[in-house]
Amino acid sequence: MDTGNYRRKNSDQIYVTGHINPDTDSIAAAIGYAWLLAERDGEPTVPSRSGAINMQTSFVLRKLGIEPPQLMTDASPRFESVMRRLDVVAPDKSLNEAWTILSRTGGIAPVVNDDGTPYGMVTGSSMFDFLRKIIGPHPKFRDMTISEMLDIQCREAATRNMPKFQPQTRIKDVINRLLRQEFNEYWVVDENNRYLGVVRQGDIVNPPRIKVILVDHNEPQQSIASLEESELLEILDHHRLGNQPTHNPIKFTVDIVGSTSTLVSEQISEAGLSAPPNLAGLLLAGLLSDTLILSSPTTTQRDRVISEVLARWAFVPGSPLENENIQSWGEEIIHAGAGLLTQDPDTIVRADMKVYESGGYNFSVAQVETTDLYQIGDFIPRLSDALKRLKKELGLDFAGLMVTDVVESSSRIMFVDPPPVLDELPYEPLPDGTELAEGVVSRKKQLLPILLSLLEA
Repeated sequence: MDTGNYRRKNSDQIYVTGHINPDTDSIAAAIGYAWLLAERDGEPTVPSRSGAINMQTSFVLRKLGIEPPQLMTDASPRFESVMRRLDVVAPDKSLNEAWTILSRTGGIAPVVNDDGTPYGMVTGSSMFDFLRKIIGPHPKFRDMTISEMLDIQCREAATRNMPKFQPQTRIKDVINRLLRQEFNEYWVVDENNRYLGVVRQGDIVNPPRIKVILVDHNEPQQSIASLEESELLEILDHHRLGNQPTHNPIKFTVDIVGSTSTLVSEQISEAGLSAPPNLAGLLLAGLLSDTLILSSPTTTQRDRVISEVLARWAFVPGSPLENENIQSWGEEIIHAGAGLLTQDPDTIVRADMKVYESGGYNFSVAQVETTDLYQIGDFIPRLSDALKRLKKELGLDFAGLMVTDVVESSSRIMFVDPPPVLDELPYEPLPDGTELAEGVVSRKKQLLPILLSLLEA
């Protein structure tokens, strides 16, 4: 039987994750920053995402041959974070073999069937109870030596029917029930009831916090669930402040650039490293997407400088982008996310949606890109219905959508249930209920400041 090993799951892993409705910049920054911390600092990093990947990002990842980061929607500690993968023994093996294991593991020998399913556990307590039981009432055992007793099969001394849990089970969902039970050890099994590891009661009382680094956002409303249960190490962002409270001081970087990918790429360059061509292409995609190919008002000289650096790393012979340049790669990226009519309305209003709080209002504003504002025409009622569903689901006061024409550098804006104060928005009302915002392409730098000023007035 494969006995596995004796080691605890690595609790030092650091998860680098973006916001709950990730755009290309959020995904690129998570993957890029995780790579940098591993290469530069030797940190055990894991890039992750907090929501579904949109059409544009999916295209970029496929083009570059990069796997999507793992999905992590909740930072609450789970059984996998405290699970121990201990050596195991078969039910028909001798207690002597179990004794050898439990003497190394601090008092636990998992007894596992040949098919990998749990049978029971031999512990110091169960060994004592078994020996007391056979020696006391049975005179024939009184003359047995310890060696002879240890030749008895493990199944005879194993505690049965211990609780089983999946590795992804949240500890906080079951801890109160477990503390009322008599068991001190629990199984961790896979979906087929095969042994993965063991958890002690003491491990679940004070489980290690998941270590998290946030990129491309700093507001609790945009973060993964139960972030307060994690150990937040760092925030790297380029948006307005709305930061999450922390247990301890953390490294906090918010800078005035067009994308978080810019900040990551600058750090890579400053470390004397060069990103692999596919990663460079991904970071460049995040930068070009957020700055609308360096044409958005959010674009800075730093974005332009680092885009040239990324281009040198990405557009090399043998790479997926060897025949591209900044403009052509940017156009591919924008077009990949611009097919509004092929997308589900509920997907559109959630794809790049952010929730805000201002002036006593909770509201959302999503942004999508297109190459033709007029293609949304008959699509508006469906988008409005989708916004209403989103508003109800999230308990918002109102919800909005910004459809941006990346060719004409204009946007159409629509809201459901906006407060009367938004009647003062300086945009042209259209007969279909939307507003035409000429020259407005940035939610962060152009639309949001006006919204906040009206709501807070």
